[in-house]
Amino acid sequence: LRYVQVHTGYDDLNAGLQAGRGGPTAFDGVAELWFEDRASLEAALKTDAARKAGAELLADERQFIDLAQSPIFLADEYPVVPGDEI
Repeated sequence: LRYVQVHTGYDDLNAGLQAGRGGPTAFDGVAELWFEDRASLEAALKTDAARKAGAELLADERQFIDLAQSPIFLADEYPVVPGDEI
């Protein structure tokens, strides 16, 4: 399991990207939970430790996130460019 927070930055560059695509206002940030695979996620969710951590995370998020307006989703990652660098 890996937990990552991504905070937005580069306001001037983001504004240009948003304007060029007609996109919405950027998020303040994104939180990511990474699991090796779906089976690992499902196994982790069945543990008492995961339920406790999830409750603590949700309690913390309620202090600064508008949950009703914040998307949440599960996804798979698919590399599209071979190698580690572009």
